Amino acid sequence: MSAQTPIEATEDQLASIVYDENGLVPAIVQDASTKAVLMLAWMNEDTLRMSLAQGRTVFWSRSRQEVWRKGDTSGDAQYIRSVAYDCDGDALVFTVDQQGGGACHTGEYSCFYRKFGP
Repeated sequence: MSAQTPIEATEDQLASIVYDENGLVPAIVQDASTKAVLMLAWMNEDTLRMSLAQGRTVFWSRSRQEVWRKGDTSGDAQYIRSVAYDCDGDALVFTVDQQGGGACHTGEYSCFYRKFGP
């Protein structure tokens, strides 16, 4: 199991994040060792701050309208190694150590297991 390591962010950096009309920002999650894109989820300001403080990904579930800490029920936790935000401040990328079977609720390692074409 990976250690939970808080990620430091300044208030200026946090103020640079641009949330949509619902108070959310997309968060892309990437495997630190394979570089595979694992999933896309949503964060609000509180879950972003929680993620940084806890060193684990915490999201906002749009369908359930509640805080969702990845791995609490599935065991498939994500331990954050780094976080970046894009030039516009309206998207986040989390590089993580993925624990358990994977990131996708279907049982697949990545949510991006379906490809176009034959």
